[in-house]
Amino acid sequence: MKHSIELIVRDYELDAQGIVNNANYQHYLEHARHEFLTSKGIDFVKLHQEGQDLVVTRIEIDYKSPLKSRDRFTVSLEIEQEGMLKIVFNQQIIRVSDNKVVVNAKVTGVSLKNGRPNRPDDLLKLMK
Repeated sequence: MKHSIELIVRDYELDAQGIVNNANYQHYLEHARHEFLTSKGIDFVKLHQEGQDLVVTRIEIDYKSPLKSRDRFTVSLEIEQEGMLKIVFNQQIIRVSDNKVVVNAKVTGVSLKNGRPNRPDDLLKLMK
């Protein structure tokens, strides 16, 4: 199952070189994950209030091509389970104008219930 959103680069996200600062790509990736959860009826804040948290434990990012001011781009994701506890979001950022891959990322997370690792089975069912 693939999910994607479209965004546009804002000028304040650029560095002195006139390209998107590398840290902003993590914001784009996170925003897409949160939008995905919302699209599946999963309320991130409500989960926390109920004692369940989705926590990123590892991020691997390969930067392929820079984004510049006003570039339109899509952020897509696919999910998979790794082992009993991990949820993996395989994500990609693609520039719309030329369909060029900007970023490939693997974001690994776990579900915590009251601060302890918890099998994400119920959440994964909602996500698929």
